[in-house]
Amino acid sequence: MKLIFLGTGTSQGVPMIAQPEGTCDLANPKNWRTRCSIHVEMGGHHIQVDAGPEFRIQCIKNEIVSVDTFILTHAHADHIMGMDDLRRFCDLKGGVALPIYSEELALERVRSIFPYAIGDKPSSVGYPAFALNRMPRRLELPGGIVESTLLPHGEVEVLGLVFTEKDTGKQLAYYTDCKALTEDAYKLAETVDVLILDGLRPKLHPTHMNIEEAVACAQKVNAPQSYLTHMTYGVDYETTEASLPENISLAYDGLVLNLSQ
Repeated sequence: MKLIFLGTGTSQGVPMIAQPEGTCDLANPKNWRTRCSIHVEMGGHHIQVDAGPEFRIQCIKNEIVSVDTFILTHAHADHIMGMDDLRRFCDLKGGVALPIYSEELALERVRSIFPYAIGDKPSSVGYPAFALNRMPRRLELPGGIVESTLLPHGEVEVLGLVFTEKDTGKQLAYYTDCKALTEDAYKLAETVDVLILDGLRPKLHPTHMNIEEAVACAQKVNAPQSYLTHMTYGVDYETTEASLPENISLAYDGLVLNLSQ
C-alpha cells in the first residue's frame, strides 16, 4: 500500500491570503500547505480521497496518472471544488464514468455543483463523468477493502475511512475534518499500521480537533505511527513536530508512505 499526502492544509491553504506575521515559518517548504486530500494505491488500484481547488496542481506535482475510484469524505468547498479536474482520468479510461462514493448529502452537493458530469459517460469529449454511489459500510475493491464510519463535524457528518490491502494486510485509517472519534471509529482503527487524524491548530475549534485532542485520540488508538493533517497557518512544522510524542508526527504536502516496505 502506498499513500501520498497531496495536501495537508485547511480551506484557506497556507500561506493564507494576508497571512498574519509571526505564525509558521514560510522559509520551510513543509509549512506550504494546499487543501487536504490523499491518494492511496492499494494492490494496484488507485483511490483518490477528496479533491480541493488545487487538485490539478497536486496531481501534476505528485505525478498522479490514474484514479480508479474516488471517495468524497464530505462536501465542504475545500474537499469538493477540484472534482471537475477528474475529467482527465475519465479521458485516460476511454470516457468511462468514474465511480464516486460518499454519503447522500455530499452526493446531492455533487449533483448540484456538477450537473453536467452526472451520467454513465461524458456528455462531450473531454468532460468528466461521475457514477454516484452511496458509500457502503464495506467497499470491496480489486486491491482490498475500504471500511467507512461517520464522524462528527459540526452540522454535518464526515466519512472516516479504513483501508485494508488484500495482498499484504496493511491497514491505514484516515479520519480528517472531525471533532472527535466515535467508538465505532476506534474499533475500526484497532489494528491499523498508520492513523491519520484531523489536527487543525493549537487552539480549540468547534468542529475540528485541535492538536491536543488529536494527540489524545492517537494515543488511545496507539497505532505504530500516527500523522496529523488539515492544519492551519498557526501550526509551524518544526516547532509543533518537536513537541509531539513519539510515533506522532505532522504530515506535509508530498509526504509518501510505503506501508509494504
